[in-house]
Amino acid sequence: MGFRECALEGLVSLALFGGEYCGRKVLVTGHTGFKGSWLVLWLQMLGAEVSGIALDPPDSPNHWDLLDLDIDEYRQDICDAEAVQHIIAKVKPEIVFHLAAQALVRKSYLDPLSTWATNVQGTANILEACRHTASVKAAVVVTSDKCYEQVDLQRGFREDDQLGGYDPYSASKAASELVVSSFRRSFCTGPDRLLLASARAGNVIGGGDWSEDRLIPDLMRAVSGGRSMEVRFPHAIRSWQHVLDALSGYLLLGQQLLAGKRDCASAWNFGPAADDDAEVCDVLLAIQQVWPAVQWQQGNRQEPHESACLRLDSAKARQQLGWEPVWQLEDSIIQCAHWYQDYLNGEDGISHKQLKKYLKDAGQIKCDEVVV
Repeated sequence: MGFRECALEGLVSLALFGGEYCGRKVLVTGHTGFKGSWLVLWLQMLGAEVSGIALDPPDSPNHWDLLDLDIDEYRQDICDAEAVQHIIAKVKPEIVFHLAAQALVRKSYLDPLSTWATNVQGTANILEACRHTASVKAAVVVTSDKCYEQVDLQRGFREDDQLGGYDPYSASKAASELVVSSFRRSFCTGPDRLLLASARAGNVIGGGDWSEDRLIPDLMRAVSGGRSMEVRFPHAIRSWQHVLDALSGYLLLGQQLLAGKRDCASAWNFGPAADDDAEVCDVLLAIQQVWPAVQWQQGNRQEPHESACLRLDSAKARQQLGWEPVWQLEDSIIQCAHWYQDYLNGEDGISHKQLKKYLKDAGQIKCDEVVV
């Protein structure tokens, strides 16, 4: 790596997170999952001492095993409150990123009780353990853009819009937001108390996701098997963003909480620019431009209800945190497709390389801002 590239990586890390994570004890729940594994990779690059609580990875292959990162990890169900309390007291983290969840809409129809138990009671267990562990200064609870009541809006959802949820998954995410709000108001109001925030991202895409019933992983499985994929809702509109853009928001929010910014202890949207909202079929066509082997057709089976349109308004994060996505939708799709192509070609270290590219691109944006 050349001097300029190293300098750019250092610049963007400093600009985004102020060196706040270097040497910090950080706990990530759900670290074996798609977003959690990327977050651990980034935190280690920032010099954090990372621990994790999660179940075994549900898929094979999976991103966590592929990364082969060295952290203290605990394979534990967060529904066990006593075990969670013991682990957090043992780890003594300064900040907790809570990503552990049942994250699939269709699975929530099949097993609603487990979804509510994990996403609602599990969140309460994590926060209860945090508030009884003196070392924990901050916590970021990751929920979902689906936590909002799905009313017909001509704009993106804002943080103060009504919470709700049609399906069990969406309802559980709204309920976990209520848990966060209740803990914040009941137990986190005094000085030197835990600073607690929640983060809501859009439809996150990126390499290393092998979850069932998600657009990109299903597409990649179809491509690797030489078959066409059946698409459930080709005209559904979503806020698409790369996983690293969502994580940059979580990390920036965590930095502000660690710095004692009490006014940041609230709910935050981290979504793409408004012109990056797109129909499912448009995303598929864009992937096809990069990867002609991709083939798909609309399914004709009766499917469980899913929202036809979900948009996020992230003006609060842009104005108050100075957060901006680095990769636009076209960039995100290209990087996502390249990740899976490299994986199928047997390339090594592809996530490390892609994170470094993201940092380089973010650093270039910062340099351009300075020049302007």
